[in-house]
Amino acid sequence: MIKLKENIRNYRYYYPLFIIGILFFVFGFLTWINGILIPYFKICMQLNNFQATLVAFSSYFAYFVMAFPSALVLEKIGYRKGMVLGLCIMSIGTLAFIPAAYSRLYPLFLGGLFLTASGLALVQTAANPYIAIMGPIESTAKRIGYMGIANKIAGIICLILLGKVFLADADELLIAIEGLDNIGKSLALDAYALKIVNPYLIISIILLFVALIVHYSKLPEISETHEKVKTSEELQVRGKKLFEYPYLVMGVFALFVSGACEAIPIDGIIIYSQSLEMPMDIARHFSTYTLFIMLFGYLFVSVLVPKYISQNKALLYASIWGLLATGLTYFTEGVYSIYALLSLGFSASMLWGTIWGLSLRGLGKQTKKASAILIMSLIGGGIFPLLFGDLIDRYSQRPQLAILILVPCYAYIFYYAINGYKIDHWKPLMKTHTIK
Repeated sequence: MIKLKENIRNYRYYYPLFIIGILFFVFGFLTWINGILIPYFKICMQLNNFQATLVAFSSYFAYFVMAFPSALVLEKIGYRKGMVLGLCIMSIGTLAFIPAAYSRLYPLFLGGLFLTASGLALVQTAANPYIAIMGPIESTAKRIGYMGIANKIAGIICLILLGKVFLADADELLIAIEGLDNIGKSLALDAYALKIVNPYLIISIILLFVALIVHYSKLPEISETHEKVKTSEELQVRGKKLFEYPYLVMGVFALFVSGACEAIPIDGIIIYSQSLEMPMDIARHFSTYTLFIMLFGYLFVSVLVPKYISQNKALLYASIWGLLATGLTYFTEGVYSIYALLSLGFSASMLWGTIWGLSLRGLGKQTKKASAILIMSLIGGGIFPLLFGDLIDRYSQRPQLAILILVPCYAYIFYYAINGYKIDHWKPLMKTHTIK
């Protein structure tokens, strides 16, 4: 009987974890494809770096706009139905790439990206709280570490497969169109733009298939799970509003700047490598290498947190690593600067789960709205690559200057890991309340 109860308990824990893992795999495939789409659109739309990084901005802007409405939708229809709806919206967004490719209109592509990310925002607003509160809050980073592994494996597969489809012959195309007139150049770029049609048609079908899996999964609602979760960090005060939790407010900003720390080494590394005169055939692999490093980081977190190291200590070490690697990227040249930027993937892998775990503790029924606000902060992953691309355009003779945008980001994360996560009252700010 005891063994049966234990098996049932394990099933109730690992089954939802498996379903959410599938969703995080989908997140990874459609999030990290931006690392390929940015240089791809730069070529076929003849854009500068700033214009090309609108790809990342369009994706992450949807999180900012749709996260809070997503929380309201989830309150109305529930988490499982919300995930299914989100996946269907994502499939519509990916299908929009087909007419965009045939017309070669950049705004249509950006619209498709926004719609896809809107569906992602809905699914993520549901999935992240599941991970945060389906077990002890102190092990949130560990569970998100598992999800990060699924996310990054999907990203690696995506970048390897689609990088070969979209960018393998990019250098030859750029050389070929130099000698063509406007009509010939337009025809060549039109043909190049159509490379995206078949992959995105397949992606759309897969999204609908995953929606069916989630629909029939009998995934329990978060409210059911949450009733069973008891933590030693119960801080909730009845009637307290979200902005009255300083560690949450500061955690939102920490997640905002972490968007720069995560997106730039993946979405920005190819255009950064090109600014250092690296051929596209070599540069196109660097986003994949960054994801491999991030995958190792997620494995590191999954093993060590919280058994050997606390969430705040992991975040602290990540911020120190990030500051050191940013300095190396700035002070080195050529391929060594690229290697230093690659190493930032390790520190970036430790940010998401630890910040979520430190920000969501003790919020009780307000976890849904807090999760939506945290999702909104992902706009940082769109704003900072845009600034990064603009700085590369402005300082083309010294593109390393662009990487300095990460210094204040990691500096703030350092502060949050040292002190910010402890503060649970705004008044008096001089006094902090440590969570034991």
